[in-house]
Amino acid sequence: MSAGRGGARGPHDELTWAVAGVIVAALTLFSLAMLGGSLASLLTGHGFTHPPYALSTLMGLTISDPAAYWPSTPAWAVYTGMTAPLLLLTALVAVVTAALRRRDTTPGLAGRRELAGMCPDGITDRARSLRPTLKGRDRLDADETGNLLGDLMPNGPELRSSFEDVELDLMAPRAGKSTGIAIPRVLRAQGAVVLTSNKSDVYAVTRAQRENAGTVWTFDPQGIAHTPRGMWWNMLGECHTIEGARRLAGHFVASVNDDASKKDFWISAAQNTLTALFLAAARGGAAVQDLLAWLADPADRTPIDLLRDTGLDAMAEQLQGTVRGAVETRDGIYETARQTVSCLLDPEILAWVAPDPDLPEFRPDRHVAGRDTLYLLSKDGGGSAAGVIAGLADATLRAGVVAAERMGGRLDPPLTAVLDEAANVCRISDLPDLYSHFGSRGINVVTLLQSYRQGARVWGEAGMDALWSAATVKLLGAGLDDADFVQKISTLVGQHDVRTPSISRSRDGTSRSYSYRQEAVLPPDKIRALPKGTALLLATGVRPALIRLRPWFKEADVGVISAAAKAEEAAITQRAVAKLGGGTPVVEAMSADKE
Repeated sequence: MSAGRGGARGPHDELTWAVAGVIVAALTLFSLAMLGGSLASLLTGHGFTHPPYALSTLMGLTISDPAAYWPSTPAWAVYTGMTAPLLLLTALVAVVTAALRRRDTTPGLAGRRELAGMCPDGITDRARSLRPTLKGRDRLDADETGNLLGDLMPNGPELRSSFEDVELDLMAPRAGKSTGIAIPRVLRAQGAVVLTSNKSDVYAVTRAQRENAGTVWTFDPQGIAHTPRGMWWNMLGECHTIEGARRLAGHFVASVNDDASKKDFWISAAQNTLTALFLAAARGGAAVQDLLAWLADPADRTPIDLLRDTGLDAMAEQLQGTVRGAVETRDGIYETARQTVSCLLDPEILAWVAPDPDLPEFRPDRHVAGRDTLYLLSKDGGGSAAGVIAGLADATLRAGVVAAERMGGRLDPPLTAVLDEAANVCRISDLPDLYSHFGSRGINVVTLLQSYRQGARVWGEAGMDALWSAATVKLLGAGLDDADFVQKISTLVGQHDVRTPSISRSRDGTSRSYSYRQEAVLPPDKIRALPKGTALLLATGVRPALIRLRPWFKEADVGVISAAAKAEEAAITQRAVAKLGGGTPVVEAMSADKE
């Protein structure tokens, strides 16, 4: 008869193994004690003598004085000799246990050997080949070699991505996106930084440290951090070409369109109209206020004339055709266009994108060549400045591409772009297409999303698939509740062989055999239940691995950073109180709300 897995061993079998284990343990201890006493006798000059290896000796050593069995040897030597082998055995067991614990606890996942290219030695060699400025230096700081991802579970080592990797991170709110990814990436960045966010937490923790590296530019048109306006960006400066004007128009359209792959007639026509108006304003030297006036009055021929004056006759004819079309169609197109740029009707937002001779102008081309930091902050929902934020982020990334081409193909030091809340405040419509070559230019982009579906709502299923495929490093953290997506991830992680025992009993005796079956390395329920602060690492060319994130507040220099963060939080609160006329502000409790 064959016993299954659940009942392979009965009470009799368990008792048999327990008795055998006790006997083996007793004999092992007895043998070590005998060996220790005999060695003590030898080392003290009394020869290698030992009592009989018998049960009576075992009982005697247990209930009487062991030194009596080596009468010519000092008692202290006997006790020391008997204890030493036991201590050595204990140490050996501890070493073996530690070595086993350092192995992967989940069979089927990548270990140190497979991730050697992301471990300290491997990533250092990779950095020297990617960054010419590191050649000839004997010792490198760890942050100069790559971007910290976390520690391989269960016991390390730390893993880093190279400076030509681009990253996509998916995890739910409060799973560690800010504390374990965004903040450490900004603090450790070697070159220029671009950060987008709808909260002030990353800004508050990192601003003081980034001031030590270079100039800090804070673009905060909606008062997320309540920072006074200290800069301006010439939004129309990116629109002197048809490509630049169309890209900026696309950012405004994407800020109100939930799926870039599903543009209806009104959305597409509004983007074409905005492209023509942006181009006319940039080429004709008009201000953003003039552009808003043209949108309010479709009959105004000024943009058409400006396009013709600059030799863009085809664009002028197209705009004129829209204006002269059916009134209902024209009004629908212009109303849609007005809605996409409605945030510019807010004078506080408009002031950030209009020339101001009293404040410095932010120049993306200069920013990417240094070690400065640009914080792009915007609220979600209606009235947000997401279109402006996406436009400035895109202009900076494209400036990085141009700078890389001038430097021989790759920025050194690399540009770090952390697109936190990218689906809400930084909807760059063709981001999936740009991802494929950012890494080769030395532009390290990290896109942070709450779920796969959130990205699909912005870029469409095809766009999100392209973004997923283009990302060379992907981190999947806690709280992924999309059953279909988690099932796909479980399939990608793969399966492993599990040995199953089978016991057969008959009149002739008992026999044991083994069979193998395949199980998922990480079933969907385990992926969904990943603990906070951990993530599943999917890197190109290696098996998946589990890592532990390294939040900024657990690093060695947390004291200095924490003090600066508290001071910045207090300053944000004070500015909020002043803006509200002394009332009680609603501020983000960042210290108590660590993601």
